[in-house]
Amino acid sequence: MTSTDQQPFLSVRDLKVHFSTEDGIVKAVDGLSFDIARGQTLGIVGESGSGKSVTNLTILGLHDPARTRIDGEILLDGQELLTASERTLEKLRGNKMSMIFQDALASLSPYHTIGTQIAEVYRKHTGASKKEARARAIEMLTRVGIPQPDVRVDDYPHQFSGGMRQRAMIAMALVCDPELLIADEPTTALDVTVQAQIMDLLKDLQQEFGTAIIFITHDLGVIADIADDVLVMYGGRCVERGTKKQVLGNPQHPYTLGLLNSMPALDGPVDVPLSPIPGSPPSLLNPPTGCRFHPRCAFAEKVAGGKCSSAQPVLEVIDGRGSACHLETSQRDALFADYAATAGHN
Repeated sequence: MTSTDQQPFLSVRDLKVHFSTEDGIVKAVDGLSFDIARGQTLGIVGESGSGKSVTNLTILGLHDPARTRIDGEILLDGQELLTASERTLEKLRGNKMSMIFQDALASLSPYHTIGTQIAEVYRKHTGASKKEARARAIEMLTRVGIPQPDVRVDDYPHQFSGGMRQRAMIAMALVCDPELLIADEPTTALDVTVQAQIMDLLKDLQQEFGTAIIFITHDLGVIADIADDVLVMYGGRCVERGTKKQVLGNPQHPYTLGLLNSMPALDGPVDVPLSPIPGSPPSLLNPPTGCRFHPRCAFAEKVAGGKCSSAQPVLEVIDGRGSACHLETSQRDALFADYAATAGHN
């Protein structure tokens, strides 16, 4: 996803994350690779259970090692994370890399003030005094647009609105100026106005700090607003990747096409019916053979020899662009055009 002459800040190679359960092995992530450069935003999109959040919790080292088998390589600024000690990861978390969670109310302690929680992170990683940490907390609340930050710093989470709590979470995540920020659907529970404000805030702070951002979502509209590059996940694997313009403007995988056609178009006719993807996401305990999307794919029967159900498609990436699909390019373009016309989308 990055240019060949630029060393990626984060590099993930052939990542596999498998969980042991009473019912068997859950292959939550099954061979994922991507890069992200400093100051860039990578949008990871897919349905629930596609492996988005698991991937990023693995980057942070937040899985139970007793129940999790992890293979592959994760390099953060050249430092290997999968073999790093817990002590090393603790120093990196909140300092060099940080995360904004989806549910701010559940992530914040109800027993401590907002300022105390932000200041605690800052003191742990910098050794600052209580006075210095409080001043830093007020500074960060100011930066994320909290009104009267010198007063609100002493409020508890329940005294903040949903949008204000999310801003406080962003302040906490950025208090140590991390170089990598992982945002796990941070706007899902917010109304569209507050959502737009949070997106603008993240972009402004990225410009100020030069932070690399991984933005996890199931909403392609959000991806269109914030991402530079896009990675589409399905069933624990990457099925398509490229720049935002490439993936959203010219999808090459049937799953990506399905996601786009299930969204309403704000600038089109209001009477165009949506085209939801039939069926349900695959079980990661017993995933389908071949292409994991083939049971739901509108084009699987067009591929000769039943290849979609028998052979796993290879993700071939050239200059950051690629998709994992058995359809030939000319065949795909014709089928996708007919599908879009039938569905009523341009």
